[in-house]
Amino acid sequence: MLRKEGFKVKTASAKNNKLVRLTEMLWLIFKYHTNTDIVLIDTYGATNFYYAYLVGRLCQLYQIPYVPILHGGNLPERLDKDPKLSKSLFKNAYVNVAPSNFLKNEFESRNFKGVKLIPNSINLKDYPFKKRTVFQPKLLWVRRFQRRYNPKMALKVLELLSIEYKEAELCMVGPEKDGSMQECKRMAHKKKLKVKFTGKLKRKEWAALSSEYDFFVNSTTIDNTPISVIESMSLGLPIISTNVGGMPILIEHEKDGILVNSEDDHSMFLEIKKIVENPEIGEQLAWNARNKAESFGWEKVRKAWLEVINNVG
Repeated sequence: MLRKEGFKVKTASAKNNKLVRLTEMLWLIFKYHTNTDIVLIDTYGATNFYYAYLVGRLCQLYQIPYVPILHGGNLPERLDKDPKLSKSLFKNAYVNVAPSNFLKNEFESRNFKGVKLIPNSINLKDYPFKKRTVFQPKLLWVRRFQRRYNPKMALKVLELLSIEYKEAELCMVGPEKDGSMQECKRMAHKKKLKVKFTGKLKRKEWAALSSEYDFFVNSTTIDNTPISVIESMSLGLPIISTNVGGMPILIEHEKDGILVNSEDDHSMFLEIKKIVENPEIGEQLAWNARNKAESFGWEKVRKAWLEVINNVG
């Protein structure tokens, strides 16, 4: 989107190897530091935090303004675990950009100033709304297979649905991270559940796949405002999510999505069953969610980003 606005943008890194990825990131700063106006750093709470810290330190060395873009529901934990590194990275930033009030509030409560709220943006054209008047118990789950995202909960929900609906099925999209995918495959095989594992897909690919499903389930135990949920809102999928992190800020319960307690697979099952048997509820949720998703379109957030970038220097 920034390239379409006329900016010259260099990016790093898509490498899977962590050392190679970090090296490419640092090399990019070193190579282009003399003609770079600003560096945008996607910043998470796990290993990526250290990438962000080292990139930030190099930017400080070369006196390049940098902007950490805050992601991940576990980033507040990182602030508490590594206060010294966090202070170096975030307090020396040109500005810190939070995509949600959840992270903005978490940072400000720890005395980090200069946090600007700019929502995650999506290209709405890539996520066309599909109107559903009938809802089958066909579930879509999109995330990395990692224990913190609790993929097994989606399988437990499917198991409960399968008792009442023979057609119940689940599609799980995302790459393996910590062995969770293999655990889910074993569980699905053992319980004879209808589950499709696609591995990692490009956003346009899973957006096209979503037309075959009628619910988006978000089973995580920790979260911020995941872009996959916003994309699903745009696609017209009713969102059934755990009530963790920034989710209650993103989703208004029973208006544009449904929130249940973390680990409460029975409540998630009941909410899906309610919509299957009362499709008008799903229709209204999906329509309201699409309206909210439009506030995350690039056209809505571009002004805030242009203000950040154009004011540098």
